[in-house]
Amino acid sequence: QVQLVESGGGLVQPGGSLRLSCATSGFTFSTYVMSWYRQAPGKERELVAVITNAGSRTNYADSVKGRFTISRDNAKNTVYLQMNSLKFEDTAVYYCKADQSWLELRRVYWGQGTQVTVSS
Repeated sequence: QVQLVESGGGLVQPGGSLRLSCATSGFTFSTYVMSWYRQAPGKERELVAVITNAGSRTNYADSVKGRFTISRDNAKNTVYLQMNSLKFEDTAVYYCKADQSWLELRRVYWGQGTQVTVSS
């Protein structure tokens, strides 16, 4: 069955760093665009970063540009999010998403999320 399992979240002080991982199985990882989303209490889920199938293109939310880096290892079926210079407003549950489109067909899979808390 399809699985996306996030890890690496936790409590970190402002200015600190964390690296999130999303380990996947049950689908052809290399054919999927991978993304990280986050959702803070009382706010809508927002796109944080996206990376194309081969990792040739990335895009980021303005709020994280220059601080976060998305990457993928297709041999390990894993996508990462390196988060540096963390701020209080980065506190949220972070979710991994896999997205494949072909003609009129589309498949989307979500992980369960991992909590990131930035606090002094």
